[in-house]
Amino acid sequence: MKKLLACILSVVLAVMVLVGCGTQKAELALVTDGGEVTDGAFNQGAWEGLVKYAEEMSISKLSYKPVENTTEAYQDAIDLAVKGGAMVVVAVGYEMKDAVAYAQEQYPEVVFILLDGTPFAQGDAQAYPNTVGVVFAEEQAGFLAGYAAVKEGMTQLGFMGGKALPEVVRYGYGFVQGAEYAAQKMELPAGTVTIKYGYTGSSTASNDIQSMAAGWYGEGTECIFACGGEMTSSVLKAAEDVGAKVIGADVDRSDDSEVIVSCATKNLSGAVYNMISDAYDEKLPGGQTIVYDASNNGVQLSMETSKFNTFTQKEYDSIYAALANNTGNIATGILKDTDDQGNPIAVTDIPLSLINLQQVG
Repeated sequence: MKKLLACILSVVLAVMVLVGCGTQKAELALVTDGGEVTDGAFNQGAWEGLVKYAEEMSISKLSYKPVENTTEAYQDAIDLAVKGGAMVVVAVGYEMKDAVAYAQEQYPEVVFILLDGTPFAQGDAQAYPNTVGVVFAEEQAGFLAGYAAVKEGMTQLGFMGGKALPEVVRYGYGFVQGAEYAAQKMELPAGTVTIKYGYTGSSTASNDIQSMAAGWYGEGTECIFACGGEMTSSVLKAAEDVGAKVIGADVDRSDDSEVIVSCATKNLSGAVYNMISDAYDEKLPGGQTIVYDASNNGVQLSMETSKFNTFTQKEYDSIYAALANNTGNIATGILKDTDDQGNPIAVTDIPLSLINLQQVG
């Protein structure tokens, strides 16, 4: 990494002349998926990891928000970050993969950390050594959320995702399977638990999403598992209006509202911190994809700040250990968004014997 940094410093000095005096400059950069680093979700979790490393090592930092959610806009934001002196760029989200494929070739001296995506090179299937992918077992986090909700005694549940991106879909599939598993363990009669299941098509907060959530609550839904960035804020408002419940995703935002019973979290901050540290220590697993799951504390349920009344820490520790150790193939048995050959799996393909699944939209 020292040679890498030395090389890029020479490039950066040349670029600074072209960028102009008014351009901000930083050695560490994060490019969001179009959201804010204060979104209380994915972008914020990643940003916190970058900030922690930057402050510990006294390194300059900046975040960049693309002007729109297109590959071209993502590329422009990455270009701006590199021209501003970035030596390490964290690219947030699956939709950034094409922009990173372009950037890793254009800027071989820069390290790219792609979150929620597998890096690849344009024209072939092999990533460049200056790029690493980080993915999370959202299906395990969702499984924990669904399991806990049913164990808590809730029977009218909802999953509301934003965009139907792979990571969001995995949350939803895991939630359904976790609820089914809990129902089996509790020997509940078939149909006792109902799950409304749908996507809003947007990760942005809106009145339409709030109205959609309000409609679900009005029809008897007790708790909605909301996944998809800033759209969660709209679900929270709907829940607050009627005193219903919400399970959040990505980061622990339990302090945001009394209606948040828990959050299915990913160790975003830790993953970003670790990858940046590896880059500077010349240990970057370039060209690889690192998986964070229960076995390495990569996903979890926020129990310390939870508002469960019935579901206990002991029950959580037991199911978490089962996932971490893959007891009875419980972890590998959870269906994801695709099968081992990469073929899409529909939510209706999930084998359910006890849960009443109602697709919405």
